[in-house]
Amino acid sequence: TMGNQTSPTMFVILGFSHRKDIKVIFFILFLCIYIITVLGNLIILLVINMDPVLHTPMYFFLRNLSFLEICYTSVTLPRMLVSLLSGDTSISFAGCAAQMYFFLFFGATECCLLAAMAYDRYRAICSPLLYTDIMSKKVCVQLAASSWICGNLVALGHTTFVFSLPFCGSNTINHFFCEIQPVLMLVCGDTYWNEIQIILAAVFVILVPFVLILVSYGLIISSILKIKSAKGRYKAFSTCFSHITVVTLFYGTAVFIYIHPKSSYSLDVDKVLSLFYSVVTPILNPVIYSLRNREVKEALFKMRMKLFYSN
Repeated sequence: TMGNQTSPTMFVILGFSHRKDIKVIFFILFLCIYIITVLGNLIILLVINMDPVLHTPMYFFLRNLSFLEICYTSVTLPRMLVSLLSGDTSISFAGCAAQMYFFLFFGATECCLLAAMAYDRYRAICSPLLYTDIMSKKVCVQLAASSWICGNLVALGHTTFVFSLPFCGSNTINHFFCEIQPVLMLVCGDTYWNEIQIILAAVFVILVPFVLILVSYGLIISSILKIKSAKGRYKAFSTCFSHITVVTLFYGTAVFIYIHPKSSYSLDVDKVLSLFYSVVTPILNPVIYSLRNREVKEALFKMRMKLFYSN
């Protein structure tokens, strides 16, 4: 029930329900994506935990990233699968707020975590002799904990701000989850200053880590160019390739979605882009890190051998 400038008791998430002819195909596709994403990231976690060779700062952050991707995907896909299967697209006001909070929480945390991983690569390449001392276990834990805390504060502030605004009119969210912009479109009156505040917050949580990543890689590239041998340069750059790929995929869509006003906002375009960085990127991370990383491939091989001989 909707009142005049009151909070709705229920939202309807449109999602992909308007394409009833291919609903079964969507369900099978997203179910496969979710299973592969969870299994792929779980394997990365298991491999890192089981192999002492991978107990280094870089893999400590990768372990955090894999766990985060499982949580990140679980915020949207299970709910969408239930809607596709049952046809029930409704979600309570509190449920919508919770979904937005956790999605922003894991998304903002990933921004900060990718910046921490870039700093780790900078130290590994630019200060190899001091790397172990600088990137101690305590420092790694502090960087990871700061990422999770920052993500929590950003998500809490955004969610509280959006859901304290008055709603009126339609309660239909033209998206596949409770994303900020589609929900903001249901708010009464002129939301210009609300958008400005959200954009400023997005600039802080998205662009500040991104600038830190660019600075880190600027210093890394400068250091790599000083290496005389081509083999040495390739080896140094190869340790960063997986991280660069993940950063490009994640930031390429996140920046476009969050740092632009509602006047230039396209529901259909945003839905596709959100699907890409919230569903496709998490499934690619295990592939990127396992195929491009020799140590991970060797650890995977050893784990398969242990499982084979144990049977």
